[in-house]
Formats: sequence, structure tokens, C-alpha cells
Amino acid sequence: MYDVIALGELLIDFAHVDSDEGGYPVMAAKPGGAPCNFLAALAKYGAKTALYAKVGVDAFGKLLVQTLKEAGIETKGIIEDASVFTTLAFVTIDATGDRSFSFARKPGADTCLRFDELDLALLDNSKAFHFGTLSLTNEPAKETTQKAVAHAKKNSKLITFDPNLRASLWDSLDEAKTQILWGLKQADIVKISDEEVEFLWGCNETDGARKLIDDFGIKLAMVTSGPKGAYLQNRIASAYASCPPVKPVDTTGAGDIFGGAAVSRVLKLGKAPEELQQDELQSIARFAVTAASLSTQKPGGIPSVPEEKEVLSCCAATTLG
Repeated sequence: MYDVIALGELLIDFAHVDSDEGGYPVMAAKPGGAPCNFLAALAKYGAKTALYAKVGVDAFGKLLVQTLKEAGIETKGIIEDASVFTTLAFVTIDATGDRSFSFARKPGADTCLRFDELDLALLDNSKAFHFGTLSLTNEPAKETTQKAVAHAKKNSKLITFDPNLRASLWDSLDEAKTQILWGLKQADIVKISDEEVEFLWGCNETDGARKLIDDFGIKLAMVTSGPKGAYLQNRIASAYASCPPVKPVDTTGAGDIFGGAAVSRVLKLGKAPEELQQDELQSIARFAVTAASLSTQKPGGIPSVPEEKEVLSCCAATTLG
């Protein structure tokens, strides 16, 4: 039995590591994709995970599959397709560590995953299903995602969702909003950023969390606010945790690692997300913001997930301090 299976983009992040004399970025290839970063954190913190994705039959595709195996993520659901090239994302970093994305994806392999290629036995033998919106931007991956969500809901799986808005990948922001709102209506647990809450409803974190619970029936809302921390809420309790002080070099994947770390704690507690008490939400929030913060001290997504001992030690030191 798997704890979580995700569907979505498995790609190469070309991370900005330096600039030449002309101002052009010097880049290093790193494994990436939001669902993969999410699963990598879950696997690091004790969960059994698997991924549905598509890569090309090329050097990058083979590297990505091997990286996931080394991260402890089941790769039986990854399709290798010789007709498309593994998706590439170019991540440039500013002086504060914030990043912007440019995608080589016309089409990229991730958008070409078909529903008939999914081994549904993996989903049937999982406790939870996770997805984001990058698999909703183009067909056939869009229909594949919708059918996979429907199958998961039909079989009473816990559904987790991260909007992960990347504006440049959508034909219009109206379409992005439509698909995000569709995703929210499917989910039990949502990890969303303050910027995405502002984009959808023009409100702050706490109002956004309340809207998710009241209007969409979300069982656990998790709203991240970058270096400020995160706010968690269900119908009976809420909690806020601030980030420990770090010197970020690359924030790529930090939000995904927050999500995976948080869900790992929910799974460890073994309680329905809507039944979590204030002290439990506080513990989840503290662990997740600490894991995400520590990850920003290393480049890339999957390679930057900190060890559980490091996270717990930092949590203890922050609490004592």
C-alpha cells in the first residue's frame, strides 16, 4: 500500500548558479517538478510514494527516473515516450532568492500523458492522491488528470491539491483561475500560497483559508506566505508558524517541500484532517515551514529536501530560543 501517489510534471530545472560578465545566467541541471518535490519530501519523512508522469527517451528522462528511484519514489507509473522530449524549466534567481520560470514545453513530455497509460492499480493501492495545475494546462494531460481525480474520489482516496500557479503556461489567467477553482472543489487538503489567494479572491491568508473551508468544503487549508511562515486551518482549529532564520540561495521547490512535509505529519498522526486539534496543527505547521526554510539553503528541489533529524533539531532549537 502506498501512502501517496501524485500525477504531474517530472522535468529538469535549470537552476541559476551564477552570471557571466554579460549578465547571462550560468545554469546547472537539477531534477524538478512540483509533484516530484512534494513526493520527495514525503519519502524523506517516511511515507511510501509513487508517481504518474511522462518523460522522453532521452538523457534527461533517464536521469530523472533514476533520481526518483534514489529518492525512494516508486517509478512504475512513469511512461517513457520516444516521440516527445523531457520538459525543461529554466529558473532564474534574483538577489533575494526569489525565482522566475521559463519553460521549454511545446509540447513537453509532461503534457502528453494519457489516461490509458496509467496503471490504476497504483492509485487503487494508495491512501491519497495528489495533483497540481500544471497538468491541467494542456491536453491530453488535462483530461488524464480529471479522470484520475474522479477515479480517486470514487474510491474514497484522500485528495491533496496545490494550485502552483505558473502564469506563463496558461493561454489566459481566466483559464488558470477556472482550473484552480475546479481543483479546489475536488480536494480534501489544499496547500496554497498567499499570492494565489490574492490572485483568486483578493484577500489575505486567514480570509482565504476560511473561504476554502466554507465555500469549497476543504478539510484542511494550508496557506504559505514565503519567508513569513504559514497558516493552517480546519473547521475546529487554526495555527500559525513562522519560519526559522535562514540565508536562502534558491527557493525552488520550497512550497512543494512544505506541502510534502505537512502531509507527512498528517499521515503520521493517523487522524482525519478535519479532526486535527490546535496543537497538532501547530506541530504540522512548524515542521513544514522548517523543512521548507532549510531547503532554500541548497539549490534545486528534490536534492534540497533536508533530513528529518535536521528539521526536528531546528524545530527544537527554534522553540527553545
